[in-house]
Amino acid sequence: MASNSFGRIFRITTSGESHGPGLGVIIDGCPAGLEVDEDYIQHELDRRKPGQSSITTQRKESDRISIRSGVYDGKTTGAPILILIPNEDQKSSDYDHVSQAYRPSHADYTYEKKYGIRDHRGGGRSSARETVNWVAAGAIAKLYLQKQGISIRAAVTSIGDIDVKIPMEKFDWSAVEKNIVRCPDAETAVQMQKLIETVRDDGDTVGGIVTGVIEGCPVGLGEPVFHKLEADLAHAMLSINATKGFDIGSGFSASRMKGSEHNDAWVKSESGSTTSTNHSGGIQGGISNGMPIYFRVGFKPVSTLMKDQKSVDRAGEEVIIQGKGRHDPCVVPRAVAIVEAMTALVVMDHWLMQRIYTG
Repeated sequence: MASNSFGRIFRITTSGESHGPGLGVIIDGCPAGLEVDEDYIQHELDRRKPGQSSITTQRKESDRISIRSGVYDGKTTGAPILILIPNEDQKSSDYDHVSQAYRPSHADYTYEKKYGIRDHRGGGRSSARETVNWVAAGAIAKLYLQKQGISIRAAVTSIGDIDVKIPMEKFDWSAVEKNIVRCPDAETAVQMQKLIETVRDDGDTVGGIVTGVIEGCPVGLGEPVFHKLEADLAHAMLSINATKGFDIGSGFSASRMKGSEHNDAWVKSESGSTTSTNHSGGIQGGISNGMPIYFRVGFKPVSTLMKDQKSVDRAGEEVIIQGKGRHDPCVVPRAVAIVEAMTALVVMDHWLMQRIYTG
């Protein structure tokens, strides 16, 4: 199996399965001398882990990290960093009923046809359990970027047909970790939670949107052709399980605007130059322009339902798959930490690339 690595200079390589002994990530290219705050890394993993609230899967994983290399006396050495995270609460028997059948909208069929084999226990390597590696690595990238004055935040801005109505400039970021939906508007969060609970009680699932914001990003990150900053962000976001859409800045709404409406005019400022609007989303020509970068990631409803669904088995015969096990009725609140982590990995990689040019 190829493609288990991500990044060029700040590069991660991951391993592990949903119901195996555990997961692991090797982080290569991290500069030496970075103070590693293990409590901070653990906090980021706690935001992603299962069983954290009444609207997530009740699988219980502490996701305790074990740093095995690349850190000495609390600081990175420049050597590869190995982080291991054990699995603790697998219930593989929950998947016995799909050992010979393909779950609708999962990777079961495509994975088996591609490799000739599959691990039916929670999807094996294709499970979102893999993202625990990304959050651990992303936390280290965030620690480094914070030293450079770059902040990365994300929040849930849509669940089903319920949207945050306030503009992004008025988001209450302090509210995000105070409600279990991770919404930047407390009133909307209550509506979102009720919708998720209603859908869960009906044995169904629902999707939503996470909005990401990067502030403090300097001018110059990104390449003008095949590694545009927004292209690498799109690659990262669409690598997250259950994602189906990505847009940045004005996104698809730009197709309804005229150039005179959409252009971001440059104006003089105390720092030199800035734009009067930010339809570009902080990136022009694939390169950051110093303005806040903002984007949206669309997540589909979780494919595992607590309802019977039609499917076929390995022999091609029609079967009924019964809903059972422990699953999220909505993955979006847990995805906030993953979106932030993948954003950090991209920005960190481009930051180090830019240092090649500037020294």
